[in-house]
Amino acid sequence: MDNSVLRHDMVDGLAERLDPLPESVDVAMRSVPRHEFVTDGPYQNRPTEHRKTNTTILSPTTVARLLSALAVEPDDDVLVVGAGVGYTAAVLAEIVGDSNVHAVDITRTLVYEARQNLQRAGYEGVLVDCRDGADGLPEYAPFDRILVEASAVNPPRRLLAQLDDDGRLVMPRGVGEQALVAIEDGDVAKKFGPIAFKPLLVDGEQTGSIVRNRTKREDPEYEGRGWHAGHGWEQDWIDWGAHR
Repeated sequence: MDNSVLRHDMVDGLAERLDPLPESVDVAMRSVPRHEFVTDGPYQNRPTEHRKTNTTILSPTTVARLLSALAVEPDDDVLVVGAGVGYTAAVLAEIVGDSNVHAVDITRTLVYEARQNLQRAGYEGVLVDCRDGADGLPEYAPFDRILVEASAVNPPRRLLAQLDDDGRLVMPRGVGEQALVAIEDGDVAKKFGPIAFKPLLVDGEQTGSIVRNRTKREDPEYEGRGWHAGHGWEQDWIDWGAHR
C-alpha cells in the first residue's frame, strides 16, 4: 500500500484515540514521511527498538501526546532533548519551520542518523548536535518550548534557565511511576496522564560506555527526598562532572 495512504490511516487512528488531536499536530503528522525515519513498520502504532543503540523509537501515539502537551505555535523556537532518529523534530519543523527546531542527543550515532534522516526527508534546516541533554543548547536560548524525551525526577536547572519567560517545558516526570507534565514558571502547570520513558542519560551512560549506577539507585533516592530536599549536592544531581 502507498505510504501516503498508510500515513493518513495512522493519523486517522490517532485522531480517534487522542480526542482532541490538535489540528497543527494532525496536519504535520500527515505530512512527515515517517518511513524516512523508521524502517520497521513505520506506520504501525507501536514503539520499536533502535537496532544499534539502547534507544526506543517512540510510537506515533506517544509523539502525538508529547506534541499536544507542548502546544507549539508557528515560529516558536523549540529545543528537543533526545533527538532519537529525528522524527519528532521533523513533525515540529512542519509546525514552526525547520530553522526554528533544535535537537540534542548524547549518543553520537543517533545524532548522525537523525541528521541524515532529516536531510533525506527535506528538513535539513533542523539543527542536531551531540550534547548532554541536561546542558541543553545555551547558544540558541531562550526557547519558547522545550521537549524532553526522557524521564527525570525534576527538569535540570540549565534547561529551565534556557526557557523563555512565558515558555513551556514538557517532560515525563518521575522514576517509577511517571507522569507527562508541562512546566511553566518553574512549576507544574498541567498534567497529561501517566507515561513511561527511559531515564535522561548523563555522560557515561550512552551506548558503548561504562554504565553509571545513577538510574538504579540515585534517582529513586533523590525522588524519595521529595519537596523537603535540602540544598546540597542533590540539587545538582545531574551534574556528574562536579562529582567525579
